[in-house]
Amino acid sequence: MPAIDAEEFRTTKTMRPPEQTIWIDLDNSPHVPFFRPIIEELEKKGYKVLVTARDAYQVRELLSFYGVSGKMVGKHHGRNKILKGLGTCWRALELSAVVRKEKPALSVSHGSRGCLLTSALLGIPNVMLTDYEFVAKVPTIRPAWIMVPSVVPDENLSLHGSRVLKYPGIKEDVYLSRFRPDQQLRKRLGISPNDVLITVRPPATEAHYHNPEAEKLLTEALNLFLRNPEARILLLPRNKRQETELRSAWSDGLASGKLLIPDHVEDGLNLIWNSDLVISGGGTMNREAAAMGVPVYSIFRGKIGAVDRYLAQEGCLVMVETIEDVRTKIKAVRRPISAQRSTGRNVGALETIVDNIVHILEAQIPGAA
Repeated sequence: MPAIDAEEFRTTKTMRPPEQTIWIDLDNSPHVPFFRPIIEELEKKGYKVLVTARDAYQVRELLSFYGVSGKMVGKHHGRNKILKGLGTCWRALELSAVVRKEKPALSVSHGSRGCLLTSALLGIPNVMLTDYEFVAKVPTIRPAWIMVPSVVPDENLSLHGSRVLKYPGIKEDVYLSRFRPDQQLRKRLGISPNDVLITVRPPATEAHYHNPEAEKLLTEALNLFLRNPEARILLLPRNKRQETELRSAWSDGLASGKLLIPDHVEDGLNLIWNSDLVISGGGTMNREAAAMGVPVYSIFRGKIGAVDRYLAQEGCLVMVETIEDVRTKIKAVRRPISAQRSTGRNVGALETIVDNIVHILEAQIPGAA
C-alpha cells in the first residue's frame, strides 16, 4: 500500500473524548531515549500513556537513567531462534495480562514483536515504527499502521495490508532535538583532552540479523587502535553476557588503561558527542553519530537498510566491509568538538510522529472525521 500524504492525514478534523490510553512498549535500549520525548508530548496533549518494557540489554538501566516510568515485562531469550519465538509468545501472554486491565485505545512500538502479537490477541490497533525494513516479522500478523523515515522507499515495505505514514529525517532526530552536551564527561572518565577518543559499540551477536563477519572487523579495529599511542577506546557492551566475553578477550587492553568499559550506564549521546570517532556494529549509535556530525564507521554486516544507505550517500557514514577497509578507511584523529552538532538534522521528526499518532487514535472515533 503506498504511503499516505502525511499533511493531509494530520489536518483532517477529529474529536477526542477524555482519558484515552496509549500503550507504548519498549523492547530494546534505543527505544528508551527515542520514546521519552514522544511520551512527554502525548501526555502534554492530555493522553494517558501506559509504558511496558522488556528486561533486555540495558533497557532497565536506561529507564532509570532517563526517568521514564514503565512496567518490566519479559526478558531476552538468547540467540536460539526457537527460544526467541517461544519467548516472544510467552511475553505476549504476560503483556496481555498487564495491558488488558488498562484497555488502551492504541498500541505503539518501534518494532516490538511482543507488542504486535499482544495487540492482535486483544484487538488493539497497532502502530509500528521502524527504520530498518529488513527486521524479522511476525508471520501472518501485520500492524494497522507502519511509520517510517521518509528516505525508506515504498517498495522496501513488505507489510501488505498496513497503512503507511512517513516522517522527515531519521529516528535519532526525534530525541537529539533535546540533547544537551556534557562538557565534563572526558574529565569524569579520566580521558585527556589530547587523547583520540574512539567509542566502539560491538555487534549485536544475539540478534537475528547478526553476521559473524562483523566480529572479525571488530577484532581488527580494536587491535589497530590498541597499537595507536594516542588512542583511548571506550567499549560499550550491549549486555552483561557480552561484557563478560569482552573483558576476557581484551583483558590486556583493559589492564593497560588503553581500553575502558564504563562501570555504569552513561548517556550514549554525550559519549558520542565527546568522541573523535565512533565505530558500531549496529544501527542506532551509527545514526546518532551521523546526525551529530561525528565521524562514524559502520562494521554492520547484515542487509544494509535504506537509512544507512542514505547516510552513506550523504557522506555522514562510512561503511567498513573488509579487514582492508579497517586499515585504510578509518581515520583515528582528533576532531574539534566545536565542529560537531548538538542537535539532529531534522527538528520536524518529533512533531510529525506525535501528530500522526494522535490523528490515528482520534480517527478511530465514530463520526469524528
